[in-house]
Amino acid sequence: MVARNLLDRGVERPGLDPDRFARNRFVAFDPGAPEVEFYRMLRTKILHRTEGIGGVTVMVTSALPGEEKTTTAINLAFTFAKAYSQTVLLVDADLKQQKIHEVLGFENDKGLPDYLLDNCLLSDTIVWPGIEKLTILAGGRTRTESSELLGSPGMKVLVEEMKSRYQERYVIFDVALVLIGADALAFAPLVDCILFVVQTGRTSLQDVKRAIKMLPQEKVLGLVLNRDPHVVMTDYQIKYGRSLAIIIGG
Repeated sequence: MVARNLLDRGVERPGLDPDRFARNRFVAFDPGAPEVEFYRMLRTKILHRTEGIGGVTVMVTSALPGEEKTTTAINLAFTFAKAYSQTVLLVDADLKQQKIHEVLGFENDKGLPDYLLDNCLLSDTIVWPGIEKLTILAGGRTRTESSELLGSPGMKVLVEEMKSRYQERYVIFDVALVLIGADALAFAPLVDCILFVVQTGRTSLQDVKRAIKMLPQEKVLGLVLNRDPHVVMTDYQIKYGRSLAIIIGG
């Protein structure tokens, strides 16, 4: 058990910078931020929808750039880490960019491609940022042939291993945009559920619907709406009534 705990903890990094949190809207560790309660609601809804599943994998994606899917994935991971019984592994599976470690402010020269292509030890790719019950797999080189890698047999085995290591674990994958490439489509069959992030006023309802239809419908939990707090209602709520719809920032 000790060896497995060390493997999951990975390489220890200095604690994350609160000022960087504020600049990048990582609000989940600021109890005074008004958005925190919405992430708690999102966590609760996911827990209810995935009850009875031992180890859960969640893919976070969006249709087009600028919808804050990575911010949502990071905040959601932080929120799960603060829960009483859950542990969380946050994975940067947006292999063309690999931005999570940069925006969080730590260096890591190994990530998913290094594990899958170079036989790198998983413990050498995982970072423990000093936050209890949270580990992060992010960093390393980017890949242009990312959809092939995400849909590979090796990736399938890794996802199963990640989710089965602990029954109470949630694994959150930040995955590339649906309408830009094939990555999300290649990876979607490997996860238990999908959260779709929408930035109000940025992406048309037509593009949102088109992107969601490309994903396995039974896995789409619903929409996470990032919006201006002054907006009262949106077409996304009126015309796309998923049962799980959380508005962040309103």
